[in-house]
Amino acid sequence: MSTEPAVKKSILVAVGVIENAQGEIFICRRNANQHQANKWEFPGGKVEAGETVAQALARELAEEVGISVLACEPFMQIEHDYGDKHVTLAIRKVTAFSGEPHGLEGQPSRWVAVSELEQYDFPEANGPIVAKLREG
Repeated sequence: MSTEPAVKKSILVAVGVIENAQGEIFICRRNANQHQANKWEFPGGKVEAGETVAQALARELAEEVGISVLACEPFMQIEHDYGDKHVTLAIRKVTAFSGEPHGLEGQPSRWVAVSELEQYDFPEANGPIVAKLREG
């Protein structure tokens, strides 16, 4: 019998903070069958082997919300341990995009004023993103 501790799953996630010309932020609600079910989130997804964060973000946002990322810049990085998994969120602010974002996978989505973000139930790891956006 091994006394080695179980290796916790560690995931690198590319997250997009998409802002429109009115200064609103685009958010989506997670599906009921996903980790952190039914919570609101900034769209994005897992960085696959061989991808940069920017490449993963462009792919995920095209698949999830139907936009083409034209420009993005680093916003912040968050390490968070959910107990069952450890996530590193590589957050990019999407500064230019084409298309109009919407939930391509049937998920509810909307534009929200920064001042209203705290009214939504986000995963714990997203708290610092909301705080930084509110600081301006």
